[in-house]
Amino acid sequence: MIVRNKPRIWELAFALRGSVLTHIAAPLLSLMAIAAAAVWIEQRFHPLPEVEAAPFTVFGIALSLFLGFRNNAAYDRWWEARRLWGGLLSDLRNLAREAEIFVRDEAPRREMLEVALVFLHLLKGSLRRQEHDPEVRAQANDLLDVANPPDAALDRLGRLIAAALERGRIDGFGARTLSARLSSMALQQAGCERIAGTPLPYVYSLLIYRTTYLYCLLLPLALIGPAGWLTPLFVGVAAYVFLGLAEVSEELSQPFGDHVNALPLDAICRAAEISLASHLGRPAPPPILPRNYHLT
Repeated sequence: MIVRNKPRIWELAFALRGSVLTHIAAPLLSLMAIAAAAVWIEQRFHPLPEVEAAPFTVFGIALSLFLGFRNNAAYDRWWEARRLWGGLLSDLRNLAREAEIFVRDEAPRREMLEVALVFLHLLKGSLRRQEHDPEVRAQANDLLDVANPPDAALDRLGRLIAAALERGRIDGFGARTLSARLSSMALQQAGCERIAGTPLPYVYSLLIYRTTYLYCLLLPLALIGPAGWLTPLFVGVAAYVFLGLAEVSEELSQPFGDHVNALPLDAICRAAEISLASHLGRPAPPPILPRNYHLT
């Protein structure tokens, strides 16, 4: 996730970190080159048919509305994912407090909290579809071969609570409280998996990109006459707006991805480690800070 203040006026032209310009540069330049070729053909060989600007105005408004609808749907996914991970962080903090209250012995309490942290890291790796950190692999090597490692970690946590209840290290009310906290964590996990496993309908992307390219390819017919050699510039501005919005929607619809606008799951996991450090009797690690405005 990009963390920076609003760029100043002279920084707007050079702020590429977090911008979609690098992703759309090739099609943007291609559309401008086609527009320049259309102007050259029109002036060199034969006038191309000129179209009134009114149809393109209506076309552009309709395309803008559809892009806005898709952008809102993508942002809703991003924001819901952030709320779910905020809920997970809150659940882990509450789990630590509840364990301090209800679990009498230090050893099972520490083991529960260690497993809870392993669960959070396993969920991060599962959602990002990436290799787990070496420390996590060392702590949860036996959980990595199952179909759903985060769920297996929650199962282990549930067994620890059951074992503590059976051995009298926790009473029935405490076991019920911790079990309810476990259910809340499982609910947040299911919500994250639902977002990761259910992308925006492909037909949205197909329609948006087809319509955008069609609009930008036809736009020179309305601009060649009044704009002349400025046509490629105006086509480039229109393509930047529409293709940029489409690319922003693509990134926001994948909140757990590895792009710069994805959620900072590493920083959230580190916040959980900091919060639970005092309960585990060890020094808190330093928080993860943005690097070049990028918080992972």
